[in-house]
Parts: sequence; C-alpha cells; structure tokens
Amino acid sequence: MPRGKYTNHKGKHRQFTNPEEIEEQMKRKEKERKWREERGDASSSEDEAKGKSDTVSESETSEEESEEETVKAKGVENLIHVENPNRVQKKAKKLSTLNENVKVASKPELSRREREELDRQRAQANYQRLHAEGKTEEARADLARLAIIKQQRADAAKRREEEKKLKEAAKQTKTAQVQKALGKKTT
Repeated sequence: MPRGKYTNHKGKHRQFTNPEEIEEQMKRKEKERKWREERGDASSSEDEAKGKSDTVSESETSEEESEEETVKAKGVENLIHVENPNRVQKKAKKLSTLNENVKVASKPELSRREREELDRQRAQANYQRLHAEGKTEEARADLARLAIIKQQRADAAKRREEEKKLKEAAKQTKTAQVQKALGKKTT
C-alpha cells in the first residue's frame, strides 16, 4: 500500500486484448475484404489505404460490435447462471420505435382522481337527462306530487268560485230586501 496522502492510479485499469480476439478480428476483416472484392463495390486500393490508416478506428468499432452482439462472461459468470431482476442491460433503442412510443403516449393518461371526476360528471349529466325525460324514480315522484298539487289548486279554485257566487247571491237578496223595505221598485 502506498504511503502518503495521495495514491497514484496510473496503470491500474489497463485492458489488454487477447490474441484470440485479434485473430478473430483479422479473419473478419479478411472476409469483409473478400466479400467486397467479389461484389465489386470498392476497389482494393481504397480498402488497403483505408485499412492502413483506419486500423485503430476499425478495431474499436469491431470491439463495440462484438460487445453488443455477445457479452463476454467475466470470471465464473458463464459457469453459474443467475438471473438478477435488478440488473438492467442497456439496449440501443431505434429512433423509429421511440417515435412510435411518443405517438402512442401522446394521449395523456388520466390519474385515478381525474377519471373518477369525469365518470361522476358523466353520471350526473346522464341522470339530469333521464330526470328531464321523466324516467327516474325521483322524476316520477315529482310528477305525481305535481299532479296532486294541481288537483288541489283546481278544487280550491272551484270552491272560491262557488263562495263568490254565494256571496253575490246573498248580496243581491239583501239589496232586494232593503229595496223592498224602502218601498222602491226593483227592475
């Protein structure tokens, strides 16, 4: 263990490529070159120039491709198979699938409270419509009460009319008696 306050991290995380991986990369490059020659897409001189200048970049891209295709097991990982539900493997997402997800998710999903509020408002509007049509129990009871009240008012109006006629008749008989008592002729 180093002495002192600070530690040196140089050379700590170096990664060396296996000779097997280097051979595999070389074989892959050779197959690609042969395929291109057969197909006739690019000239061999361009491939050689490109191969000499971009050897480092191609090796990096091929390593990334191989990591994406198959993840190399570390230690005894390939011997012991354990599924960790918390482990998430990152996968490259395609732009087309993201666009589809955005289109699908463009419709806002309502929370439980908002859904309940909308359902309550719909039920209230439906009840008001049925009540106006007279199809609910409460509306039938209201219409029955209204019919009873109309009947009572009609009976009361008839009674008042009869009382008015009786008062008028009583008034006429009284005036006739007064006129007779005074001796005046009635017409």
